[in-house]
Order: sequence, then C-alpha cells, then structure tokens
Amino acid sequence: MGMTMTQKILAAHCGEAAVTAGQLINAKLDIVLGNDITTPVAINEFEKAGFDSVFDRTRVNIVLDHFVPNKDIKSATQSKQCRQFADKYDILNFYDVGEMGVEHALLPEKGIVTAGDCIIGADSHTCTYGAVGAFSTGVGSTDMAAGMAKGVAWFKVPAAIKVELTGAIQRPVTGKDVIGEIGVSGALYKSLEFVVEGVKSLTMEDRLCICNMAIEAGAKNGIFPVDEITEAYLKGRSQRPWVKYEADPDAEYERTVTIDLTALEPTVSYPHLPENTHLAKEGKDIKIDQIVIGSCTNGRIEDMQAAYDVL
Repeated sequence: MGMTMTQKILAAHCGEAAVTAGQLINAKLDIVLGNDITTPVAINEFEKAGFDSVFDRTRVNIVLDHFVPNKDIKSATQSKQCRQFADKYDILNFYDVGEMGVEHALLPEKGIVTAGDCIIGADSHTCTYGAVGAFSTGVGSTDMAAGMAKGVAWFKVPAAIKVELTGAIQRPVTGKDVIGEIGVSGALYKSLEFVVEGVKSLTMEDRLCICNMAIEAGAKNGIFPVDEITEAYLKGRSQRPWVKYEADPDAEYERTVTIDLTALEPTVSYPHLPENTHLAKEGKDIKIDQIVIGSCTNGRIEDMQAAYDVL
C-alpha cells in the first residue's frame, strides 16, 4: 500500500523508506515555532532539562504575537524572557515590536516555511503551513523545548482523510467556508489531504486559512499538493530549496469527503459554539454592532472586505 503526502514527508524525516498510520516515529525538524505565550513556558522547560544550546539558531522561530505591544506587566515579563533567550542563543528569526505580526501569516510571507518541511509550533494553528505542502502541526511547550534543543520530535503517524474539492470556489465564498464543511472534531488526529481540480480555484490565502482551521476539525494537520499556485508563491520567497512530495496513487485513506466548491455559500458561526453555523444570508435581519476578523486565522484586509461584501 502506498503513502499519503503527509506520510511521505514523515518517512523522509525519520529516515524510513515507508511509514504507516499509527506508527510511532522520531522525525527531524526543519522549523520550530513559539510565540510570546508559549515560548516562556518552553524556556522554563528547556532550562529545567539542563539544555544549554539550540539545535540550529536559524531554524528556531520566536514571534511576539499575542500581547505585543504589551498590555500589562505579566505580558511584558513574558516578552522580556523571550528577548533574553533569543539574545543568549542568537536566534536569527526573532520577531519583536515593529517586526512582528500574526505568526501564521508572517512565517509563510517571509519564506521561512516551505514545501516538504516538517514543522512543529507551540500554537495549535501551526497546521497553517500545510498550505505550502509541508507537514506542520501544533505541540505543547514541552515538545517545543525538546525540539529547540534537539531538532527532533516524536509523532504518531496520522491516518488520512482524502478531501476531494470539486468544482470551483465562487466569491465571496472563502477558505473559511470550505473547512466548515468538515465539522468540529470531524477529523480527530487525522491528516486532511486536499485534492482534485477544485484546489486550483483556491488562492494561497484560501489554502492558508483552510489548513489553519484544520485543528478546529480536530485534525493533526491539513495539507495541499504543491501545484503551480504553490510554486509561484514560493518562487523568490522561500529561504530554502523546497521538496515536492506527492501521494502515491494507491495511498490508503480512512475515508473520502467530497466538497462541491461551486455549491458553497458564505457561512457564519453564531454564538457560542463554532459548529453553530448558518448561511450568512439567513442573518440579514440581525443587527450587527461589531465585526471582528480573528487574527489567529488570517486577519487580512481582504478578509474584512469579504465580510463587508457579504453583509
């Protein structure tokens, strides 16, 4: 039986010819990420374990994302701890005030993450980078600490769900509407692998959003094939040569989900649960006081414009 795209990346990073769903492996890491909330906890664990060096100063990334500029003494103290650690170990990709931003938009835009990578981040939405054809997943701060020190992480190889995207997306439908079709916890610890011709109608921003939200479906990761759109995005941007992995024709999937992109309409989640979704047009009589575009997902001006257009 062949391997999925995710399984191929994991096999390459653990030195095995092949891996299978459920197998426990130790994989070499290309990128380790932390932010101003999770990195201080990782630093504490790093020091408690007696580590005195990082595996590669160019592969550890710290982004002061959530509370910068600082809102109080506690967040200022956390930022200070990150700065001191970055200075001590000469961390190349340390993003502070004036250079920081939404971490999951920053790393792809800077070309720090690229196709074929194996990536962990102490933030649940680290699965964003599957959009560029990488295996990328969120971990706890203890795993981040070990990853910073050793450049290795352990994984249980996930089983995969094939998500066949047919048709073509019709604006103002966006990537957020696509991932909503999977459902909350609908892919628990699975790899969501997006395929078929509908992929070509999705921009990189759509793909980044979809993979970012894979965790909201309970998935271990989401991943898109490396096609012409991906390569155009990576060309001149990626800081390292990338590797293009493709699923085998006989790859094993636990199940297949088919989503007709042409039939999708803009959707909205109502309080207080993310699965409480409704078509946007159903809420046309509801008075709206504020619109907030969550920065953890994509937080771009284009998304605000899309929300305005729907309303």
